[in-house]
Amino acid sequence: MSSKIILGENQYGKAEVRVVKITRDSNRHEIEDLNVTSQLRGDFAAAHLEGDNAHVVATDTQKNTIYAFARDGIGSPEEFLLRLGEHFTSSFDWVNGGRWEAESYAWNRIQAHGSEHDHSFVRNGQEVRTAVLVRDGATSHLISGLKDLTVLKSTQSGFVGYPRDRYTTLPETTDRILATDVSARWRFKTGTDFSTLDFNKSYDDVKGLLLEGFTEKYSHALQQTLFDMGTKVLEAHSEIDEIKFSMPNKHHFLVDLSPFGLDNPNEVFFAADRPYGLIEATVQRDDAAAAPAAWSGIAGFC
Repeated sequence: MSSKIILGENQYGKAEVRVVKITRDSNRHEIEDLNVTSQLRGDFAAAHLEGDNAHVVATDTQKNTIYAFARDGIGSPEEFLLRLGEHFTSSFDWVNGGRWEAESYAWNRIQAHGSEHDHSFVRNGQEVRTAVLVRDGATSHLISGLKDLTVLKSTQSGFVGYPRDRYTTLPETTDRILATDVSARWRFKTGTDFSTLDFNKSYDDVKGLLLEGFTEKYSHALQQTLFDMGTKVLEAHSEIDEIKFSMPNKHHFLVDLSPFGLDNPNEVFFAADRPYGLIEATVQRDDAAAAPAAWSGIAGFC
């Protein structure tokens, strides 16, 4: 006898809504640039089982809401997502939660004739800022983050003491280039009053701490450096419970210049893009409450 087929967990919405907001309240304009995804969770069984759309808030409506909310300004991606989440869960009785995600792209003012231009910008390609809000009834989980933050230290890194077998060819070294693309997401304590936080200031500080942590100490392995970076953030920010990292080891191999009659005193390298080591880990407080719902939908570690 076959088992009964039922509808499982589900969500739906509008993905990757690109919105650029220019604030023109003075001659010195401001730019905010987001890629926003809105997904609703709630009582949508009839849509799946009966084709009844009475509870389906159109994805086009979700897109339009994002644009309309941008009219009043964005402030920070976290604040913007919190506004969206509150709107959808309070405006429709059958929507009891959802997931809202944003990528934020930074722009710098162009330097022209020795000063910053009032309304001309150049895209800052250093990293992409990220944010995720997950609402489940009255509970909100908020995660900030960044990705594609490429960093390199030209010395004070090595790799020795690892197991060797018949397949091991990697030579040990006490002086190597250490480079990686940092992807990190940090989760604020569940129950935090988010209205008390300055998310832009918090983001800038966490990014600064991650960069400082990368520079400090001799690195015996990228794993050690990752843990030091996460520890530095948690020690400085009591409102953050955990931080997850995904960091590829961007290998740099010394080029053999001897065929050309040249030495290579650890100066000329081949930067390989693949294959690469991939280091992923969570750094967290030992008393942090688990929040698996917060990370649902985030592939891998980041």
